[in-house]
Amino acid sequence: MRLGRSQRPAEGERSTPRPPLSRSIRTRLAVTFFLVTALSVAVIYVVVAPPLTSGLRNQEVGGLERNVNATYKRQYIKQTYHKLLAIPFSPPPGKPTTHARQAAETLAKRLASETVSQVNIVNVFTSPTEVQASTPITLASEPDTEESAAETDAIDAFTAQVRADSLPPNGTVTGIVQTPRGLLGVVGVGLPATAPPTVRVVVFSVPLNDIGGAVALVRSRILLAAAIGLFVALITGVLVARALTVRVLRLEHTAQRVAQGDFGAHFSDSSGDELGQLARELAHMQGQLEGLDAARRRFIATASHELRTPIFSLGGFLELIQDEALDEETRRQFVGQVRDQVDRLGKLATQLLDLTRLESGAVELASSTTDLGVLARAVTGEFGPALAQHGSQLRLRIPAEPVRVICDGERVGQLLRILIDNALAHTPNGTSMVVSATAAENGAGARLSVSDSGPGIPQEAIGRVFEPFYSADGARGAGLGLAIARELAAHMNAQLEIESAPGNTTFTLILPPSEV
Repeated sequence: MRLGRSQRPAEGERSTPRPPLSRSIRTRLAVTFFLVTALSVAVIYVVVAPPLTSGLRNQEVGGLERNVNATYKRQYIKQTYHKLLAIPFSPPPGKPTTHARQAAETLAKRLASETVSQVNIVNVFTSPTEVQASTPITLASEPDTEESAAETDAIDAFTAQVRADSLPPNGTVTGIVQTPRGLLGVVGVGLPATAPPTVRVVVFSVPLNDIGGAVALVRSRILLAAAIGLFVALITGVLVARALTVRVLRLEHTAQRVAQGDFGAHFSDSSGDELGQLARELAHMQGQLEGLDAARRRFIATASHELRTPIFSLGGFLELIQDEALDEETRRQFVGQVRDQVDRLGKLATQLLDLTRLESGAVELASSTTDLGVLARAVTGEFGPALAQHGSQLRLRIPAEPVRVICDGERVGQLLRILIDNALAHTPNGTSMVVSATAAENGAGARLSVSDSGPGIPQEAIGRVFEPFYSADGARGAGLGLAIARELAAHMNAQLEIESAPGNTTFTLILPPSEV
């Protein structure tokens, strides 16, 4: 028990300075909200947008491929492919080259209409000795536009990847080519080779520029949403941080009032989050501090009273002893009274020291094998004169067999002395007492009991008999003995129980089975 009083800060003085704005919770939360939102937007813009562009392009090319495969199921489209294949690679003598182009353009127009795409028909002349060496030549194009040579070359270059007999639905070849007008999604269909190694390839194409524009629009919307999101995150972070900071400052202000001794302050935060739980824990701590403060005040008042009485008695007897007219017999009586008061002061000081050491955990136990029967005989033998003065009888109930336990015999003996002394102090003269020891059995611990046949303890006082300086009947003494006994039992991992009724009061020390 600490008797010292810590210095309190002056009224209105802060115990600790408030942190700067840059390190406050409000600023940190607001910045965290802002950074998390900014990082999320950056991830969306950098990681999601490029794959979105690629995905949309691939989706467009895949749609064109599915369209080509679907139209191939129609009989007249299959006939169109056969007619394309029937157009000679080299026109017969007497027929101009334009005749083959016109026929190819007619068929290309039909395929373009069905697939809603641009159709190029390309002849690929491959060297029989050098497989990779090929010469693609565009035979027809639909729609018939003035394409640049670079665009034609890009489409022709793609045909080198298309093998012969790559008809739908499983043989088509897809790709994306770069042209001066932008990207084109292409699907190549290779007609069966009738004049190897020459191959005729039908190339379906759709522009992908609109996709780039759509992605650019998406990106611009992302940036706009990011700006709005960052602003909302910043405002939200500031508001949330402000609300949390207000609650924290309220708890801080209440804690300062409690630290200054104002236990009327209350930690009022009934929310179910962590701050609410903290407020409840602080309120619990406040209750404990209030109890400790009340105990400290009660301790000071009681200790002052207990010390003042023998000190005043000593002063009075010393003044009387100094009287020269005092006869020798009376002087001896006064000296005896002085000795009793000195013994009382010494006992009180020893008890205070013992209780302080026990509560601070400074007491060390020395466990060894102890016979409770032998210990009880030794301790009760010390109370012969006190029992005779009290006119009481004390009986021992000890089994014939040794009651051996592993414990600190000295501390158990100290506790037994406290219980016997307590019985003598709080029972009328002539009250009989019984000290009994019981060995452990059926998993129960060994027991050491002190019983008396006194008037008993009132039921409303049983719960307080172990409190320091408490006495149910106002008997002479400091009221520290049972408090010390309870602390000793706790340090030995034992239990100290009480049962009381008129005519029988029993204190029982129960040592745990692990020590038996």
